[in-house]
Amino acid sequence: MRFLSSLKLVRAALAALLLVPFSMNADGALSNQFLVYFGTYTGAKSQGIYVSRFDAASGKLSAPVLAAKSINPAYLAVDPGHRFLFAVNETDHFNGQAGGAVAAFRLDAPTGTLAFLNQQPSGGTSPCHIAADATGKYVLVANYRSGSVAVFPVQTNGLIGPPTAVIQHHGSSVNPQRQAGPHAHCTAMDAANHRVFACDLGLDKVMIYRLNETNGALTADENPWVELKPGSGPRHIVFSPDGRHAYVINELGSTLTAFTYDPKHGTLKEIQTVSTLPEDFHGKSACAEVAVHPSGKFVYGSNRGDDSIAVFAVEEQSGRLDFIERQSTRGKIPRCFAIDPTGQYLIAANQDSDSIVVFRINAQTGQLTWTGQTVEVGKPVCVVFVPLETAP
Repeated sequence: MRFLSSLKLVRAALAALLLVPFSMNADGALSNQFLVYFGTYTGAKSQGIYVSRFDAASGKLSAPVLAAKSINPAYLAVDPGHRFLFAVNETDHFNGQAGGAVAAFRLDAPTGTLAFLNQQPSGGTSPCHIAADATGKYVLVANYRSGSVAVFPVQTNGLIGPPTAVIQHHGSSVNPQRQAGPHAHCTAMDAANHRVFACDLGLDKVMIYRLNETNGALTADENPWVELKPGSGPRHIVFSPDGRHAYVINELGSTLTAFTYDPKHGTLKEIQTVSTLPEDFHGKSACAEVAVHPSGKFVYGSNRGDDSIAVFAVEEQSGRLDFIERQSTRGKIPRCFAIDPTGQYLIAANQDSDSIVVFRINAQTGQLTWTGQTVEVGKPVCVVFVPLETAP
């Protein structure tokens, strides 16, 4: 099975939308301009990865167009040089074998077109998350159904090589429906790019590994994991800009856990766990995404069911969280959201209402205000910003 882009049709559509002159500074640099990519579950309303143009000066998001055809490109990552985009293909079978895939694309800025490069088996089934390391030499994949994490080398031309490491998790936790076995859900690197933190929803643990930047090997750290409250279901982890704290969103518990981080020893120490839901909420809901504002002053987490984003202020010294508000996402099942690099806007992807919604962020309070913009993408599950840095 190969997922090649229909490049002529894609380029024509993108040209009509994206090749509009951008406003420029006096030095010729693009001002506040971004491409925004959306990963999706493919079906009747989606054929793969979509792209919009976003102007952070006005908050305007253009209508998304298809950037590349791909099967279930559920999560996306971009290399540090913004030359390549990587996606997981969240499937249980690839090339006639059990397992998913990871795909590489060449990113053509500023048009936003994606040219398919190659694919590799993901090292497990139902890959749901991908991240690029700070050097651009590796991408890391979490395979949800099989409960494994894998490292893939990235060549200078963007091609992905066979995995340099595949680590299979083992064990279970207290929820018999969701935690009968391991379910790796994300990977993240610390600021030094030495350690890999892998949330495993099935184990109620964040596994901690060391990445060998020379050969791409993964080895268990001296402190190999941190354990969360049974039944929490840790899903995603994000670090504060200064690297002193980390925040884990817990899918099953609908909670957010704050940690202090010791980069010397690689240890996470829990300092607080807060609910993301209203006290009087009695329906079904599950957390999804977590993000820290570029200023480090606010943390955001999404609720699928309550269909909201919970906003918290960060106490500067302790890293503890103080609840600010809960904002409706104007749609169903906010699977993912992302904050633009300028920190002025948050874009949320509502999976079950096929909608992308734009919110303005109050720089003083962190509160969200809907801008009135909603655009359509079929089954959106990931949002990634790519800056348009310089003019030709």
